[in-house]
Amino acid sequence: MTVTAGALLIVAVLLAGPVPIWLSTADWPARSPAVALVLWQSIALAGGLSMIGSLLSFGLLPFGENLFDGIRSLVGHLFTGTLPPDTSFGAVLMLGAALILGSHLLLNLAATFSRAERQHRRHRHLIGLLSEPLPHHAGTRVIEHDSPVAYCLPGASRSATVLSRGLLRLLDADQLRAVIAHERAHLLQRHHLVLLAFKSWNSALPWFPIANRAENAVALLVEMLADDQARRVVDDRTLATAIALVGSAHQVDPRGTDVELADGPDHPFDLVTPRVRRLISPPVPLPRSAALVVAASAAALLLLPTLLLSLA
Repeated sequence: MTVTAGALLIVAVLLAGPVPIWLSTADWPARSPAVALVLWQSIALAGGLSMIGSLLSFGLLPFGENLFDGIRSLVGHLFTGTLPPDTSFGAVLMLGAALILGSHLLLNLAATFSRAERQHRRHRHLIGLLSEPLPHHAGTRVIEHDSPVAYCLPGASRSATVLSRGLLRLLDADQLRAVIAHERAHLLQRHHLVLLAFKSWNSALPWFPIANRAENAVALLVEMLADDQARRVVDDRTLATAIALVGSAHQVDPRGTDVELADGPDHPFDLVTPRVRRLISPPVPLPRSAALVVAASAAALLLLPTLLLSLA
C-alpha cells in the first residue's frame, strides 16, 4: 500500500499544480471549449480523490496490507478503542487529515448548492414581482433598469432569462436575439451546476491558488459554449458586437454576482475580450483525433486514482 499511497501523492501534486497551470495558459481550449470543460472537471475530481486517497492510504499502513483490509481493521479497532502497536502519530494525523478534508469538501459543496438554490428562489420571486414578460419571447422577463443587463436565472421547474430595459434600448433586433440565445444556452446546458461546483472548490480552499484559476477558466469556457450556441442563430460579428456593447458597460458574472469589467484583457474576470477576439477571428476547431485524445485523457484521469485505490 506504500507504493499506492506514493503514486496517489504524485498524481495529486501534478493535478494540484503543473497540469491545471498548463491548461489555464493553453490556447487550445478556446478551439474546443466542450472537451476542455470535461478535462477541467476530471482534473478537479481526480485531484480531490487522489489527495484524499493518498492521505487515507498512508494513514492505513499500520492497519493492513491493502486498503480494504486496512479499513476493516480500522473499524474494528475503533469499536474496541485500541490501535495496532506500530501505529505512529503520523498515521493518525494522516487519517484525521483525510477525514477532515473529505468532509470539508463535501459539506462545502452541499452548502454552496443549498445557498445558491435559496438565492435563486428568492431572486425568482422578486423578478416575478418586478418584471414583465417580453412579447414573443417565452420565458424572458424585462426589468426596469437603465444599464444593459442580461442574465439567466435557473430553476428546477421554472427558469427565466432576464433582460433590462437599457439592454433593449441599446441592441438591435439581431443582437437581442443573440443575447437571448446565449442566455438560454446557459439554462439548457445547466452551466450553473458546473460553475457552482468550481465555486465550491474555490470557497473550500481559498488559500489554494489553483482553485481560483480553475473557477475563472471554467467561467470563460461556459461563456464560449453559450456563444457557440448563439452562433447558430446569428452571425459571429453580430454576436461579437452584442457582447462588446453589453460588456463595455456592465457584465453579469454567470456565477451569480455582478462583476465590473476590469481594465485590461488579462484580468481574471474579463469574460468579454477573449470571447470577442474568438468571434472576430474564429480559431480552427481541434481535429477530431485531438478531441478524442483529450476526452480519453479526461477519462483516464478519473480512472487512475480509482484503480490505484482498488489495487491498494
